[in-house]
Amino acid sequence: MLSSLQNPRQAAAQLMNFGLILSTAFMMWKGLSVISDSPSPIVVVLSGSMEPAFQRGDLLLLWNRNFFSETNVGEIVVYNVKGKDIPIVHRVVRKFGAGPQAKLLTKGDNNAADDTELYARGQDYLNRKDIVGSVVGYMPFVGYVTIMLSEHPWLKTVMLGLMGLVVVLQRE
Repeated sequence: MLSSLQNPRQAAAQLMNFGLILSTAFMMWKGLSVISDSPSPIVVVLSGSMEPAFQRGDLLLLWNRNFFSETNVGEIVVYNVKGKDIPIVHRVVRKFGAGPQAKLLTKGDNNAADDTELYARGQDYLNRKDIVGSVVGYMPFVGYVTIMLSEHPWLKTVMLGLMGLVVVLQRE
Protein backbone atom coordinates (compact mmCIF):
# COMPACT_ATOMS: atom_id res chain seq x y z
CA MET A 1 0.00 0.00 0.00
CA LEU A 2 2.76 2.43 0.93
CA SER A 3 4.63 1.60 -2.29
CA SER A 4 1.66 2.75 -4.38
CA LEU A 5 1.71 6.08 -2.54
CA GLN A 6 5.35 6.49 -3.50
CA ASN A 7 4.55 5.73 -7.16
CA PRO A 8 1.79 8.13 -8.27
CA ARG A 9 1.56 6.51 -11.72
CA GLN A 10 0.71 3.13 -10.18
CA ALA A 11 -1.83 4.73 -7.83
CA ALA A 12 -3.47 6.51 -10.78
CA ALA A 13 -3.63 3.24 -12.73
CA GLN A 14 -5.31 1.50 -9.80
CA LEU A 15 -7.79 4.34 -9.46
CA MET A 16 -8.55 4.17 -13.19
CA ASN A 17 -9.08 0.39 -13.01
CA PHE A 18 -11.49 0.83 -10.12
CA GLY A 19 -13.38 3.50 -12.08
CA LEU A 20 -13.57 1.20 -15.12
CA ILE A 21 -15.03 -1.60 -13.01
CA LEU A 22 -17.68 0.70 -11.55
CA SER A 23 -18.57 2.24 -14.92
CA THR A 24 -18.82 -1.21 -16.55
CA ALA A 25 -21.23 -2.39 -13.85
CA PHE A 26 -23.29 0.78 -14.27
CA MET A 27 -23.39 0.40 -18.08
CA MET A 28 -24.48 -3.23 -17.77
CA TRP A 29 -27.30 -2.21 -15.38
CA LYS A 30 -28.43 0.59 -17.71
CA GLY A 31 -28.19 -1.74 -20.72
CA LEU A 32 -30.44 -4.26 -18.97
CA SER A 33 -32.83 -1.42 -18.11
CA VAL A 34 -33.09 -0.35 -21.75
CA ILE A 35 -33.47 -3.90 -23.08
CA SER A 36 -36.13 -4.87 -20.54
CA ASP A 37 -37.82 -1.43 -20.54
CA SER A 38 -37.73 -1.50 -16.76
CA PRO A 39 -36.08 1.01 -14.41
CA SER A 40 -35.17 -1.94 -12.19
CA PRO A 41 -34.61 -5.08 -14.30
CA ILE A 42 -33.45 -7.15 -11.31
CA VAL A 43 -35.13 -7.20 -7.88
CA VAL A 44 -34.79 -9.24 -4.70
CA VAL A 45 -37.78 -10.85 -2.97
CA LEU A 46 -37.89 -9.25 0.48
CA SER A 47 -40.78 -11.12 2.13
CA GLY A 48 -42.49 -14.50 2.17
CA SER A 49 -45.71 -13.24 0.59
CA MET A 50 -45.09 -15.17 -2.65
CA GLU A 51 -44.18 -18.53 -1.11
CA PRO A 52 -44.05 -21.23 -2.42
CA ALA A 53 -43.47 -19.61 -5.86
CA PHE A 54 -40.58 -17.45 -4.61
CA GLN A 55 -38.68 -17.49 -1.35
CA ARG A 56 -37.20 -14.55 0.53
CA GLY A 57 -33.82 -13.75 -1.06
CA ASP A 58 -34.63 -14.98 -4.58
CA LEU A 59 -33.30 -12.72 -7.35
CA LEU A 60 -35.96 -11.96 -9.99
CA LEU A 61 -35.34 -10.99 -13.62
CA LEU A 62 -37.97 -8.64 -15.03
CA TRP A 63 -39.31 -7.84 -18.49
CA ASN A 64 -41.59 -4.86 -19.11
CA ARG A 65 -42.16 -4.95 -22.87
CA ASN A 66 -45.61 -6.01 -23.99
CA PHE A 67 -44.94 -6.59 -27.70
CA PHE A 68 -47.11 -9.65 -28.31
CA SER A 69 -49.40 -9.78 -25.29
CA GLU A 70 -50.30 -7.56 -22.40
CA THR A 71 -50.17 -8.29 -18.69
CA ASN A 72 -52.62 -11.09 -17.91
CA VAL A 73 -54.23 -12.73 -14.90
CA GLY A 74 -51.84 -15.22 -13.33
CA GLU A 75 -48.70 -13.29 -14.25
CA ILE A 76 -46.32 -12.39 -11.43
CA VAL A 77 -45.48 -8.70 -11.56
CA VAL A 78 -43.37 -6.25 -9.60
CA TYR A 79 -45.01 -2.90 -8.93
CA ASN A 80 -44.32 0.31 -7.09
CA VAL A 81 -46.85 2.14 -4.98
CA LYS A 82 -46.87 5.94 -5.00
CA GLY A 83 -45.08 7.22 -1.91
CA LYS A 84 -43.31 3.93 -1.13
CA ASP A 85 -39.82 3.00 -2.34
CA ILE A 86 -40.03 -0.78 -1.91
CA PRO A 87 -41.13 -2.77 -4.97
CA ILE A 88 -43.79 -5.42 -4.32
CA VAL A 89 -43.79 -8.84 -6.02
CA HIS A 90 -47.31 -10.27 -6.36
CA ARG A 91 -49.54 -12.13 -8.82
CA VAL A 92 -52.26 -10.48 -10.95
CA VAL A 93 -55.56 -12.02 -9.83
CA ARG A 94 -58.04 -9.81 -11.70
CA LYS A 95 -57.97 -7.61 -14.75
CA PHE A 96 -60.55 -5.07 -15.81
CA GLY A 97 -60.33 -3.70 -19.35
CA ALA A 98 -57.56 -4.01 -21.89
CA GLY A 99 -54.57 -2.08 -23.19
CA PRO A 100 -52.80 0.70 -21.31
CA GLN A 101 -56.02 1.64 -19.48
CA ALA A 102 -56.45 -1.84 -17.94
CA LYS A 103 -56.92 -1.99 -14.18
CA LEU A 104 -55.09 -4.78 -12.35
CA LEU A 105 -55.68 -6.31 -8.93
CA THR A 106 -52.79 -8.21 -7.32
CA LYS A 107 -52.33 -10.58 -4.40
CA GLY A 108 -49.45 -12.42 -2.80
CA ASP A 109 -49.75 -16.22 -3.13
CA ASN A 110 -49.17 -16.60 0.62
CA ASN A 111 -51.54 -13.76 1.62
CA ALA A 112 -55.18 -14.16 2.64
CA ALA A 113 -56.41 -10.91 1.05
CA ASP A 114 -55.70 -8.95 -2.11
CA ASP A 115 -53.40 -5.91 -2.22
CA THR A 116 -55.95 -3.09 -2.03
CA GLU A 117 -54.60 -2.18 1.44
CA LEU A 118 -51.08 -1.85 -0.02
CA TYR A 119 -52.05 0.52 -2.83
CA ALA A 120 -51.81 4.30 -2.47
CA ARG A 121 -54.61 6.15 -0.74
CA GLY A 122 -57.67 6.33 -2.98
CA GLN A 123 -56.28 3.72 -5.38
CA ASP A 124 -58.34 0.54 -5.75
CA TYR A 125 -56.41 -1.01 -8.63
CA LEU A 126 -53.01 -0.79 -10.29
CA ASN A 127 -52.56 0.93 -13.61
CA ARG A 128 -50.16 -0.49 -16.20
CA LYS A 129 -47.74 2.40 -15.50
CA ASP A 130 -47.39 1.17 -11.88
CA ILE A 131 -45.89 -2.12 -13.09
CA VAL A 132 -42.06 -2.21 -13.02
CA GLY A 133 -41.99 -5.52 -14.89
CA SER A 134 -43.19 -9.09 -15.16
CA VAL A 135 -41.06 -11.89 -13.75
CA VAL A 136 -39.41 -13.92 -16.54
CA GLY A 137 -36.78 -15.77 -14.50
CA TYR A 138 -35.23 -16.12 -11.09
CA MET A 139 -32.15 -17.31 -9.25
CA PRO A 140 -32.88 -18.86 -5.85
CA PHE A 141 -31.34 -17.18 -2.78
CA VAL A 142 -28.77 -15.15 -4.78
CA GLY A 143 -30.24 -11.89 -3.48
CA TYR A 144 -29.93 -12.90 0.15
CA VAL A 145 -26.61 -11.02 0.35
CA THR A 146 -28.51 -7.80 -0.36
CA ILE A 147 -31.00 -8.56 2.41
CA MET A 148 -28.22 -9.29 4.89
CA LEU A 149 -26.39 -6.07 4.03
CA SER A 150 -29.55 -3.96 4.44
CA GLU A 151 -30.63 -5.64 7.69
CA HIS A 152 -27.13 -5.62 9.23
CA PRO A 153 -25.28 -2.44 8.15
CA TRP A 154 -22.15 -3.44 10.08
CA LEU A 155 -21.63 -6.22 7.52
CA LYS A 156 -20.83 -3.57 4.90
CA THR A 157 -17.94 -2.34 7.03
CA VAL A 158 -16.71 -5.90 7.60
CA MET A 159 -16.84 -6.66 3.85
CA LEU A 160 -14.99 -3.47 2.95
CA GLY A 161 -12.36 -4.23 5.59
CA LEU A 162 -11.88 -7.76 4.25
CA MET A 163 -11.56 -6.49 0.68
CA GLY A 164 -8.99 -3.94 1.80
CA LEU A 165 -7.09 -6.64 3.67
CA VAL A 166 -7.03 -8.84 0.57
CA VAL A 167 -5.64 -5.95 -1.52
CA VAL A 168 -2.92 -5.25 1.05
CA LEU A 169 -1.98 -8.94 1.31
CA GLN A 170 -1.78 -9.25 -2.50
CA ARG A 171 0.71 -6.39 -2.59
CA GLU A 172 3.12 -8.10 -0.21
